[in-house]
This record gives sequence, C-alpha cells and structure tokens, in this order.
Amino acid sequence: MDKRTLGRTGTPVSVIGLGTWQLGSDWGTIDPADARAVLDASVDAGVTFFDTADVYGDGQSERFIGEYLAANPDSDITVGTKMGRREAQDPANFTLAKFREWTDRSRRNLGVERLDLVQLHCPPTPVFSTDSVYDALDTLVEEGVLGAYGVSVETTDEALAAIARPGTATVQIIFNAFRLKPLDAVLPAALDAGVGIIARVPLASGLLSGKYSAETTFAENDHRNYNREGKAFDVGETFSGVDYDKGIAAAQDFARAAEAANPELTPAQAALAWIAQQEGVSTVIPGARNPEQARANAAAGSAPALGADFERQVADIYDRYFRQAVHPRW
Repeated sequence: MDKRTLGRTGTPVSVIGLGTWQLGSDWGTIDPADARAVLDASVDAGVTFFDTADVYGDGQSERFIGEYLAANPDSDITVGTKMGRREAQDPANFTLAKFREWTDRSRRNLGVERLDLVQLHCPPTPVFSTDSVYDALDTLVEEGVLGAYGVSVETTDEALAAIARPGTATVQIIFNAFRLKPLDAVLPAALDAGVGIIARVPLASGLLSGKYSAETTFAENDHRNYNREGKAFDVGETFSGVDYDKGIAAAQDFARAAEAANPELTPAQAALAWIAQQEGVSTVIPGARNPEQARANAAAGSAPALGADFERQVADIYDRYFRQAVHPRW
C-alpha cells in the first residue's frame, strides 16, 4: 500500500488507515473476537495507522487496540487517539491538568508510555484560538507523554486556525465525495504548512458504499439511527450531514461514475481511492466491522488514478445534490 508522511509527526503511515469508532460499539454491538479479526486483517493488508478516541465505547476501542499492541509488540502501527469529549464541552476544561488526566487514561487503555498522536476531539470553537491550550500540549510533548498532537475539527475555519499553530502535526476533518469544502482552503493550507490531513467519515457513514436504500434500518444504538437530527453530537458526523434520501440518490450516481472509471473497484473502494489521491491527504480512516471490509478498504490504497473525468463527475454530483445545504455549514 502507498504510504505518506503523517504531517509534522514525520512518521510514514499507510494512505488507508483504520477508523475504530465501530470497535467502541457505537455502530451496534461488536464481539471482541470480531474486533481482533478486524485489526489483524487490516494490518495483514498493509494498514499501519489506527485512529481511536477515549470516548469510543468509553475506552473500549482503545483497549482493543492496546490488546493488539501487546500481542504484537513488533508491529509497525501508529496510533492516533483523541481526547476531550468525556466531559462537558466547556473551553475552561481544556487545561494542562485535564490533559494530563485524559492522556494518562488513554496510556493505560493502550498500554503505552507515550502516545504517538493525540488529537483534541472536536472541542468548542474558542479552544482553537486559545494560546494556553497549545502551550499545554507542547508541555506534554516536551515531557515525552505525547509524540505529537493534532486536532479533529467540525469546520474548515477551525482547521485553518489549528494549521496556523506551529505545533499542530495533524488535522482530522470530514472529507469525502459528499463533503468537498476542505478542497477549497484546508488541503492547500495544510500542504503548505506540512500539516497532515486525516480524512474521516470517508464513506459518509456508509452512503458511498451504494448499499443503502430508503428501507435500510440501523440498530437502536447505531448513531446512524439516533443522531440523524444531531441530537447526540454534530449532525455532520452522521451521513456527513447530508439529507439521507438525497444521499441514496447521489450514491447511485456516484456508483455509476465509479463503474465507468474503474469497473474493478467497488463504489466504496472508489470513494476511498478518490480521497487518497487528493494532494495533501496523509491517510484516510474508514471503519470496518469484519475482515472482508478491512481488506477491501485497504485495497483502495493501491488503486490506479481515477482520472479527470471522474473528478468532474464527483464535483457535479456534489453541486447538484449537496453544495447549497452543506458547503456553507461546515
């Protein structure tokens, strides 16, 4: 699989990583054996970057990864975790003392002395412009608690604020064929600054797989069921914030374009490959609930270029279905 440098961490990682939100049972219950199988299959397929968070299953996802690391001490895996959403989203909570508390817990969950990468997990917007926040993160790097730090953001303005800070190694942002705004300014700014871009929600919560219909149902504890209106967290995290019915129709158009561009790729693989082939993207982090999905996702990391005509069709689908509603919001 292709590798890219993960921004200012200086670490090479696979262009297709693994998002592990689903290992925290926030997409429906997952068996521990299934979690281990997904991690094994991903690494066997060339994945070298795992993304997790302390809030995924209240640490369950981190613990699964920690068990994997303990069982595979020679694995070449970089782990990016996230912190800040286990407590009230008050900017006053983003202090060095809290960061020590949160990172100590993640270190215990993962079974490591030093965390490779810690990202602030979509904190309140004022946090991104608070000097003391970055000073605290710099302190933890200097002390060897963190290898590097970054941010996970909801909006492009938040991303640009973080990119301007010299210590920010990475920015994680929703970027997919149904959310194109990061192409305007975020990816160019990150490229100029040497900041890594981690593309999350790359399949628009599964819409871009082309497998869903109006009749599709989701488990009660799956965020695609309970967060469609943004009742639990930012609605942009669920189906990328797009209207579900429009998403189904747009996914059909996308699938036809993908078939024309490369009939050997599934729509999901084409969606992942398209992101990975954008200049400035370091790694893409789809989730996987079984080994077959993990292997199929990883294969997108070595797909040939999809071509200029496919690029034009992606832009056209976005303009017709989503730009008016999505572009101004995030």
